[in-house]
Amino acid sequence: MFDTKIAIVIREDLAVWQKLNVTAFLTSGIVGAHDGIIGEVYEDAAGNRYNPLIVQPMMIYAAPAEKMATVYRRAMDRGAQISIYIKEMFATGDDTANRAAVKAADPETMSIVGLAFREDRKAVDKITKGLKLHG
Repeated sequence: MFDTKIAIVIREDLAVWQKLNVTAFLTSGIVGAHDGIIGEVYEDAAGNRYNPLIVQPMMIYAAPAEKMATVYRRAMDRGAQISIYIKEMFATGDDTANRAAVKAADPETMSIVGLAFREDRKAVDKITKGLKLHG
């Protein structure tokens, strides 16, 4: 069992391609922020090698648009290290433009479509309280 928990919260009304895209981007934020989260290279019986993966499970939750701000506030109040994806990022084409979109966003009113964090299990449970796993 892990002392930490990875949670990804995705706005439930997004198109499937958007949900997958946001999940991938948020996961990369978790990987970039935490040393030692990537395991060893995989190898099959024939000796073919495959890229290493994250060493612990990720819980993916769905939330209605109005609940995303609540989850964001809970995470911020607990000092969570957050990966964020806002609606305006769907219209950008690169990392520089994504960062500029977030920089221009007011944290009180930004349109959050996805959040991810890896924190103490109890903190994650409090942040995600009331959310259902994505189904």
